[in-house]
Amino acid sequence: MHFHFHFVFSAVQILWTLTFAALLVLLVVLLGRDRVRRYPWFTASIALVTLLMLFSHLFFDRTQPPVYNLIFMVVTGVAAVVNLLVLVEMARRGFKGAPRRAWWAATGATLAVGVAVLVVWGPWPAWKTFTAGSSQATIRAIQMAADKGDILAGVLTIELWILVIWFGRRFHAGWRTHTQGIVIGLSTAAIADLALRGMIQVMAFHTLIRNRADYDHFVALRGRLFNANSVVYLCVLVWWIGCLWIDEPGAAAYGGMPPGATVETLPEEPGLPPPPPELTGTEAGEELGDGRSPQG
Repeated sequence: MHFHFHFVFSAVQILWTLTFAALLVLLVVLLGRDRVRRYPWFTASIALVTLLMLFSHLFFDRTQPPVYNLIFMVVTGVAAVVNLLVLVEMARRGFKGAPRRAWWAATGATLAVGVAVLVVWGPWPAWKTFTAGSSQATIRAIQMAADKGDILAGVLTIELWILVIWFGRRFHAGWRTHTQGIVIGLSTAAIADLALRGMIQVMAFHTLIRNRADYDHFVALRGRLFNANSVVYLCVLVWWIGCLWIDEPGAAAYGGMPPGATVETLPEEPGLPPPPPELTGTEAGEELGDGRSPQG
């Protein structure tokens, strides 16, 4: 007896399956290793991405296009807001204890750069698009807000990554910490996403569609770029899984994280125990048991 299986999977299907599986594994790691308490907004962002992928897969062909587009854009907009909250969470974790003036100065500088990039990035639709008063205008407004929010979050993520690399060691985002690992993954995904957006815009501006062959070539090339971006995000998920599964150096040096403690409460040098208090005067005499100081 011969069995013949004719299963043909496209690159998009394979990448979707692997990415969805990696997201589920990452959620299990976040829950099982008790990382949710320290990174609630990061966990929420991963859960939203998982739900968005599942919704797109299940309801793309089963829902009317206007309804699907509206729900998709609303969820995407919520995800964009959550992504900004993730950056705030990473900054608070990574630079806990920083002077207040330095904190506000760095926040203002990064926001100024992010807004400047957002203003000059890509074409902005005409104001009439938002004042048309139709359902299509509403969907376009939500889509633009979500798209611009993603761009702003990407630029701010790259800026946060630069700050963490330069100054994180002085605070609580040193090498092999979970905060730095998450920020590295976020910045890698952000760089890939912004590069994808830039290349598609350049292609759309310089490509001349003269016939069906030119159009098919453009669509195929754009699909390969999207697949490459999906591969990068899949690698980021694998990085997060490994990074968050392993305990931070401070926790390993003390035989595991104590209940209710975080890595911020541990000594700055995780490989060494905290130094004992110095004994002087009466305390030293009591330590010797005869009332005399060590020098006496």
